[in-house]
Amino acid sequence: MTKQSGWKRRSKEDIKEIFEFCEGYKVFLDLAKTEREAAKLIKNTLIKKGFNNDYRHENTYMVNKGKTVFAFIRGKSPLTEGLNIIVAHIDAPRLDLKQNPLFEDVDLALLRTHYYGGIKKYQWVAIPLALHGVVIKADGTKIELSIGEEDSDPVFVIDDLLPHLSRKAQDEKKLSEAIEGEKLAVLFGSIPLVGVEKEGVKKGILKLLHDRYGIVEDDFISAELEVVPAFKARDVGIDLSMIGAYGQDDRACAYTLLEAFCDTCDPGRSCLAIFTDKEEIGSEGDTGMQSNALQIFLYNILEGMDLKADEVTVRKILFKSRAISADVNGPINPMYQDVHEKQNACYLGRGICVTKFTGHGGKGGASDAHAEYVGEIRRLFDREDILWQTGELGKIDQGGGGTVAKHLAVYGMDIIDCGTPILTMHSPFEVSSKLDVYETYRAFHVFFKSYLNHMEAP
Repeated sequence: MTKQSGWKRRSKEDIKEIFEFCEGYKVFLDLAKTEREAAKLIKNTLIKKGFNNDYRHENTYMVNKGKTVFAFIRGKSPLTEGLNIIVAHIDAPRLDLKQNPLFEDVDLALLRTHYYGGIKKYQWVAIPLALHGVVIKADGTKIELSIGEEDSDPVFVIDDLLPHLSRKAQDEKKLSEAIEGEKLAVLFGSIPLVGVEKEGVKKGILKLLHDRYGIVEDDFISAELEVVPAFKARDVGIDLSMIGAYGQDDRACAYTLLEAFCDTCDPGRSCLAIFTDKEEIGSEGDTGMQSNALQIFLYNILEGMDLKADEVTVRKILFKSRAISADVNGPINPMYQDVHEKQNACYLGRGICVTKFTGHGGKGGASDAHAEYVGEIRRLFDREDILWQTGELGKIDQGGGGTVAKHLAVYGMDIIDCGTPILTMHSPFEVSSKLDVYETYRAFHVFFKSYLNHMEAP
């Protein structure tokens, strides 16, 4: 276990490799700001690596409703011996447009939003924002939008109250109450349509949307449009050692999982990578980890291998599987160290964080890995010189959080949380260490290559 800066344990050649790896990660962050974009990018990467959706093939994948991706590599041992599974989520906290979002007030057009996941609302005002997503028109036509990412694009913003007038409206309130959810309305335009007296700005915006995209107001009803920060991923620190970007929870794990999976050849046990949606709201819905999509994918795999495809077989396979829930943890914040129990906290720059249990308070809602499985992970990471550390998410009665681990643990498989430490988690601009990102990739890669029941390659 690394109890000092991991940079001290890596050579100049290692650091060069770390930096080169993270250039690809920054590109991924810029191109995959929503779960749909991430799923599409993951699918295209898998296809380039030789995967297809013919389940008779040794390397195959399935996309569920454009938001979740399952990918499979056939191993040397029988599938009935279980799988090596790693699951990461590709959704992130954001603002969703309401179904009837557009309105006009004080000669301005605005969009009403509903925040998704755990955010600090004050962090989303007075910053440049982009609009991503899809609009399904009445005839079924799909319009894909991404506005605010190119230098030539406009950006959007949520107006904040000037300090001269905010004393009673904001300053005297609790921080969590100073910005109300219903006030997270996005400024969208201000030029009225010529010759229109009533709601001229709104009608001018609607004309622009129709002329440019073929969209009418009712099309918002069947749209999924997400407001995300317009920031690009950037190097952080004079030494370029960190990355600042939106959505690193959990794309720090999703990207490293994708790279590790694609670099896995001829493994001993069959390998399964899952890129799931809806983790930030409890893994609910038909694209979350609580859906039956995983079972459907495994039925398809079994049928493609001319094996018996039924619930009993799938449950036995999952019971014998070993898994990692690839999710981030919160390292010690230098300015708020008192919210952590430092002896059991993770640190930025010390490698991938292994989290034995999650949950709140008395481990409520937790997945808690068995000591035997923690020991197997230790032996694997130590043998392969993976820089790793342990960590809890804050003090017992102060912190806590959940992951998808418990939704796989119900099958009886061993599972543990491992992921990249992230500062300012759930903010519009999260910070990671390049070393931690790279060690996360290395840890996932050796996991896929290993026989998990005794941690040795066949």
